[in-house]
Amino acid sequence: MEWLQNPVFSTWDSNTSLWSNALITLYMTAGTMLLATLIGLPLGVLLYETEKSHGSLARWVNRIVGFVVNVGRSFPFIILIIALIPVTRFVVGRVTGPNAAMFALTVSAIPFLARLIETNLREISAGKIEATQMMGASRWQVIRQVLLPEALPGIIGSLTTTTIAVVGYTAMAGVVGGKGLGDLATRMGYQSYDNVVMVATVVLLVVLVIAIQALGSFFAKAVDHRARQS
Repeated sequence: MEWLQNPVFSTWDSNTSLWSNALITLYMTAGTMLLATLIGLPLGVLLYETEKSHGSLARWVNRIVGFVVNVGRSFPFIILIIALIPVTRFVVGRVTGPNAAMFALTVSAIPFLARLIETNLREISAGKIEATQMMGASRWQVIRQVLLPEALPGIIGSLTTTTIAVVGYTAMAGVVGGKGLGDLATRMGYQSYDNVVMVATVVLLVVLVIAIQALGSFFAKAVDHRARQS
């Protein structure tokens, strides 16, 4: 068991420890998903609502927001994080470290999540929406009482998918100074030719993704009234 004597397993130093960098990765993932959900969920609802509106202003809003979302989704993350360096320095005050990486991660995750949320809302039966409107519900009541509850299992699935994508992005962020498991794998594994570190980081990332997917599937099933009725 000589591999257990490797410094990455026996220290909590953030520069060399597998465990500290795993916590940094979790911190970046959780922080990114919190911010992305706060912005991406309303943005997805906005895309859905303005697409169905007959007003000229709403259509223009849909085109502009849709264009911005499409541009944001088209950027490979490694290019986006470099392109955002001036903005990151202005907002965060630095361009390296977990908080700087989290800014770029959030910018990347928001359009991705918004489109997924829009797709979830499109899958809701038009009959349920019309029935609620016929009872005199306002548009906000339709969103709050029909759209979001009915789409909740899909929304949880979209959050799960986005979270897994963010975990992968954190590994890329580590290559450009974002810390976390990606940074550890690059410095202590690839650059130092340490296969133990490379394997350990890969295994830990795989376990993390499997755990996220399992939790997401569990909660999606728990709130799915169709699954409970069957």
